Amino acid sequence: MKRLQKEGRAWIEINRKNLYHNVRALQRLLPSECQLMPVVKANAYGHGAVLVAKELSGYGIKLFCVATVTEGVELRKNGIEGEILVLGYTHPGQFFMVEEYNLTQTVVDYSYAKLLNRYGGKIKVHIKIDTGMYRLGVRCEKISEVIQIFCCKNLEIQGIYTHLCASDDITRKGQEYTSKQGKEFYRMISQLKKEGCACPKVHLLASYGILNYPKLAGDYARPGIALYGVLSCRKDWQQAAVDLLPVLSLKARVVLVKRLPKGESAGYGLRYVADRERIIAVLSIGYADGIPRSLSFGGGSVLIGSQTAPVIGAVCMDQMLVDITDIPDVNQGDVAMVIGQSGDNEISVYDLAEQEGTITNEIVSRFGNRLERVLV
Repeated sequence: MKRLQKEGRAWIEINRKNLYHNVRALQRLLPSECQLMPVVKANAYGHGAVLVAKELSGYGIKLFCVATVTEGVELRKNGIEGEILVLGYTHPGQFFMVEEYNLTQTVVDYSYAKLLNRYGGKIKVHIKIDTGMYRLGVRCEKISEVIQIFCCKNLEIQGIYTHLCASDDITRKGQEYTSKQGKEFYRMISQLKKEGCACPKVHLLASYGILNYPKLAGDYARPGIALYGVLSCRKDWQQAAVDLLPVLSLKARVVLVKRLPKGESAGYGLRYVADRERIIAVLSIGYADGIPRSLSFGGGSVLIGSQTAPVIGAVCMDQMLVDITDIPDVNQGDVAMVIGQSGDNEISVYDLAEQEGTITNEIVSRFGNRLERVLV
């Protein structure tokens, strides 16, 4: 297990017990024969793809999803075994990487299948079916094209899947559309079997599908954001029928403590002016680490010694300033909690997402690579 260096400037802590709790909670919602195929794309939603995949492998999970071929290669180079499905497009010039690193490529349409087939070497694939999202995949009504993909001799077809684009919507409209997608998908599977196509593993549930439509489960389910203990917005988390625990906390070092005289400005643009003498702390974290600039000028805060320290001035690329006037005994080298719980207070990723006017997925997935990820 990777351990934190005492001199770290800013880092992410991954709670392994909470991760395991979420794995079990999601698995219990699904039929026993349905296996989890965790999504570790975008550096495991900012949590650290290699770190998370290794931990999940220790739980016996041998199926993973990534967005790009290079993400898959990174996992292989770090010893991750089992099936790794590339959910996105891979350029023909990189097909050799799919073969060399034993990855499984998504077939995004029939013409792409022909490109993969002409590559020459055997390539493992899953066929993506578009049942109504109008993103990647063969349109569900084009059964003849799917059958032709099954005829491609150099493709080892190991799976077929779709994506439910409204599974987070539990209104009547959302339920009707999701039901329609599920019916279209399974109708195609039935037709393929009638045509003599040996249907491989099927999957269509991601995080919200697992939570709201577990009866649609196939052979695999692809948990993403839910695996990490959060949902896209606070309301969804509050209404969820399963108890999910946040896996990530984010911390930064206090590098300087300064007195700011009344009337003096701090930070860029002279926009923050002290209304009285203030004591401020400089934290070694900024927007290059993924901290939203919308937290500037009191838009956000951190916790130091379980007390709230508001952000003052503009969040900088590598640093930000907080007001610690009312927090005693703050010293260089102390730790500030940017996301997580300290004492009785907590700053959640929902707080940052709401401040930014976005979803939690975006907040966590843009945490920078220079943030060390450690298991706790």
